[in-house]
Amino acid sequence: MRDQQRVHSPRAGTPPLGLSTFVGRSAELAELAGALDSARLVTVTGAGGVGKSRLAARAASRCAPRDGVWHVELASVRDPEFVDFAVVEALGLTDHTTRLPHETLLTHLAERQLLLVLDGFEHLVDACAELVTQLLRRVPGVRVLAVGRRPLGVTGERLLSLAPLGEDEAVELLADRAAQRGVVVRDDADVREVCRRLDGIPLAIELAAGRLRMLSPGQLLERFDDRFRLLTGGARDGLSRHRALRTAVGWSHELCTPEERLLWARLSVFADRFDLEAAEYVCGGQGLRSDDVLDVLSELLAQSVVTREETPVGVRYRMLDTIRAYGADWLEETGDAARLRRRHRDWYLGLATWCELEWFSSRQDEVAARVEADLPNLRQALDHCLSEPDDAHLGQYLAGSLWFCWVGCGRLSEGRHWLEQAMALDSGHERSRLKALWVLGHVAILQGDTGLALGVLLVCRQEAERAADATAVAYAEHRTGCLALVSDDMERAETLLRSALGRYQEIGELNSNVLMGRVELAMARAFQGDLPDAVRLCEDVRRVCEDHGERWARSYALYVLAYAAWADGDLPGARALLTDCLGSAHSFHDLLGSVLAVELLALVTEAEGDAVEAAVLQGAAAGMWPSVGLPLFGSACFNAPHALCETSARERLGDDRYEECVRQGAALGREAAVSRALGRAWGRCPSDALPSPRGPVRQVDASVTMREPAASPTRKGEETTG
Repeated sequence: MRDQQRVHSPRAGTPPLGLSTFVGRSAELAELAGALDSARLVTVTGAGGVGKSRLAARAASRCAPRDGVWHVELASVRDPEFVDFAVVEALGLTDHTTRLPHETLLTHLAERQLLLVLDGFEHLVDACAELVTQLLRRVPGVRVLAVGRRPLGVTGERLLSLAPLGEDEAVELLADRAAQRGVVVRDDADVREVCRRLDGIPLAIELAAGRLRMLSPGQLLERFDDRFRLLTGGARDGLSRHRALRTAVGWSHELCTPEERLLWARLSVFADRFDLEAAEYVCGGQGLRSDDVLDVLSELLAQSVVTREETPVGVRYRMLDTIRAYGADWLEETGDAARLRRRHRDWYLGLATWCELEWFSSRQDEVAARVEADLPNLRQALDHCLSEPDDAHLGQYLAGSLWFCWVGCGRLSEGRHWLEQAMALDSGHERSRLKALWVLGHVAILQGDTGLALGVLLVCRQEAERAADATAVAYAEHRTGCLALVSDDMERAETLLRSALGRYQEIGELNSNVLMGRVELAMARAFQGDLPDAVRLCEDVRRVCEDHGERWARSYALYVLAYAAWADGDLPGARALLTDCLGSAHSFHDLLGSVLAVELLALVTEAEGDAVEAAVLQGAAAGMWPSVGLPLFGSACFNAPHALCETSARERLGDDRYEECVRQGAALGREAAVSRALGRAWGRCPSDALPSPRGPVRQVDASVTMREPAASPTRKGEETTG
């Protein structure tokens, strides 16, 4: 798992609703803390806007389980099938196998002690209840803090129903939020009446505070009276908490200008966080000029309708689910919802196209971070395309264009989910279908599903030849060559890969996928004993990658070059290359590249004379392989360096000591294993080194490998993009 992610961190700009200064709730906080000490499942329930998430975040931040506190936001998840994916993603797990995310979770969490916060589950109760039941039954070290408007209904659940704030605390909250906007609020009759009318609901109070820049508490009451009578028929007592919140949101909506209301409604089309450019494209036009979106958005930000967050990819905006739902209702009322969803689809189709092209550039890191940040909206666009009969070809195009995300950024399981859904549809667009086919074949190869891969790539090749689609033929042939490579059929692999590379040259295709094809050909040559040719091929790949600023394919070329350096006895050179390789692979969450680098680092370490550390690294790699697939693809060729390292380490240490070191490495976990490997490479992780290195390093006619990403076409399809 990645470094422990504490529940919330401070953000710059206007404090997000529910994430700013914690006011009151001392009794509830103590009660929740006690419940977390005594029960493995605690669910905080209450009306929308009552402060459940803030209370849970505060309580969770005071917990200190061995493996951390992990927060899963479920508000943007619409499909119950994606609950498991959301938890896997929040935990930072990467799994390249065909296992379902549910199984991945149970496997990875088996020995861990942590607190899992499931926030906003009420629209996914059945799926969450099933997951929590399995976690509590099969993972004894996991505790769950669930946050929603209703119980999960799971045996052993401890409930804490959160009531609105008392009057004194409500006044304190209003004063605090007003002060953040430079407004001084005194505790007087009007202020207390505002808090009473809002029934002490924190979200409603924060919305009211957003208006105090322009209106006094007394003026707020006058406007609130009008809205209140409209919703309740003039009755003032007995206001339900839901109606109080609905009243506050609706009242805030009515105080907005027509342009602000329009943007509020249109922003509801986003699944989660969005940036300014997306808002301008999706929401601009027909009553709201794109150039005016920034000014109108700034006003919504000032009124706490929208919140601003600093993220690794820049400023992002978002609306709380309650506010988004209100805007969505208004969007439906305007009759403009279908058009906005299409514009949302087009923007994210355009984003995916741009990211695919820029993957082969010096912006690769930016692309990886951008796709991760925009994944909820990309999923929504995929779902829209695959649920609209006329958009099936766009769904296939989008699922195929995101190959670099599925393959290069550790999301094989999710990629396969979308690709299989896309391929189940008849789109009538051959190019989009063929692209999705070869990407699905590539994903299947990396997951070790050779049967599916062979069948899909055969169909892709046949259909591409009938359609005279030279690009799809090249990719199908390339991926079939990869399949031969991991199946130890080196002569066939070389034939297919050389043919595919020739086709790429004929059509002018040059991108990360093409470079990976050259690395794969180098693997086939090395496995057949021609290491100098493998070095020549990979040096060429390295040069092209460095000319373009490409790091991902380059990491696999460095891997082959490191093997060659080891074989030549250049151990410092091999270690330097592998350090670079591992750093790049790990930064992209590329689990296959990472584990291959750790395997080869073990061999280099053993050659340096440190059999103890070599065995530890082999154990660390063994712990990572179950998340990748069959260790070293079940290939005798790929396994040769591993076997050599193991044999030498056992000779030096003896079987018992070797196995002890392997167990130590297997217990490290991926993050710790990578840190240890990189730390030692940088001279920070000494081990019980045994005597000095043996003399000349023996050479073997095996090379280790890669089996990663493919292809960012330089050609764009005929599909509409933003």
